[in-house]
Amino acid sequence: MKKKILITSTDLMMIQFLIPHVINISECGFDVEIACSEVGNRMNEVREKLKDFVNAIYIVRLRRSPVSIINIKGYFDMKQVVENGNYDVIWTNEPVMGVVTRLASRKVRKKGTKVIYMVHGFHFYKGAPLSNWFLFYPIEKFAGHFCDSVTTMNMEDYRRAKRMRLPDVKYIHGIGMNPDRIDSNKKKSDIRKELGLKEDEKVILSVGELSKRKNQRTVINAVAQMKDGKIHYVLCGKGDQFNNLKQQASKLGLEDRIHFLGYRKDIIDICCQADVFAMPSYHEGLPVAALEAMYCGTPIVSSNIRGLEDIIKDGENGFLCNPDDSNAFSEKILLLLNDKEISNKFIEINKEKVLSFCIQNIKEEVLNLFE
Repeated sequence: MKKKILITSTDLMMIQFLIPHVINISECGFDVEIACSEVGNRMNEVREKLKDFVNAIYIVRLRRSPVSIINIKGYFDMKQVVENGNYDVIWTNEPVMGVVTRLASRKVRKKGTKVIYMVHGFHFYKGAPLSNWFLFYPIEKFAGHFCDSVTTMNMEDYRRAKRMRLPDVKYIHGIGMNPDRIDSNKKKSDIRKELGLKEDEKVILSVGELSKRKNQRTVINAVAQMKDGKIHYVLCGKGDQFNNLKQQASKLGLEDRIHFLGYRKDIIDICCQADVFAMPSYHEGLPVAALEAMYCGTPIVSSNIRGLEDIIKDGENGFLCNPDDSNAFSEKILLLLNDKEISNKFIEINKEKVLSFCIQNIKEEVLNLFE
């Protein structure tokens, strides 16, 4: 008899990271159902991609904010799904969805259902605002006792979960970087031609939401400090910091060398053409964008934060800097641009290192959690 599993997340998490795992779990013999909160208007896409692999799709009324009153309705939505589903396993993701699912599953756990909570990055971390610690730490510590296992994907979260004495703490190598997506998306566009760059001009690339958390302002300052008109900074992504970052570039006289490309479907192609990948974030879980840069053969300069410290060892296969230290970012980026021996060494090491984080390996790691 097939084991029955319920997988819960936001629609965005499902689209961005979980669909390959849902398909794999289904193909490995599980009877799969999913429950999503709709925070990104992507449910039609979820239904289309998973129509042949799941037996039911439920929508629960949850918001990402832990203080939203609507989450009370979402709790009762989830409780109905869980208590009527006769599941052997429930796999839940993300803070609000994770808390609500665990609380809604208290009754069925007593009947034998196993609940696994996957942490994609605790909101309390080294350097996090005190408000994050006051709000999220006690919530996670409380909710942690309403599941059978907690899975983390970076070592800082793993060690912290252990210290919190959460149940059966495990570590996996992220949620999976898909090399097939990279290999199939190469050489479809020429970003240098699009931007009108000459052959001897260099490209620094950042990929991600234009936000305070992603902290692209540090790299803009670093470009200004380089005082080299042949160095360009390309930002792929949209976000609420677009105007602020554009004003910063203007004040520094960099309008012609800071390029805001918005949302792009050819990220992989751009990454393969970049000379350096920069990730100056304040916090990450385990960033897929950096793993894709490693696979593409683009050397990395990043922040010395959790998640990135899991994949980059300073001076060994990349450089780590304080996220606010534009001088350090400037120095290390220039070193990679000017010293091909160091750059090529990092690229070769990363080609091997990134294999542990590829989707085929992670599928096995995730499947082992349930088996």
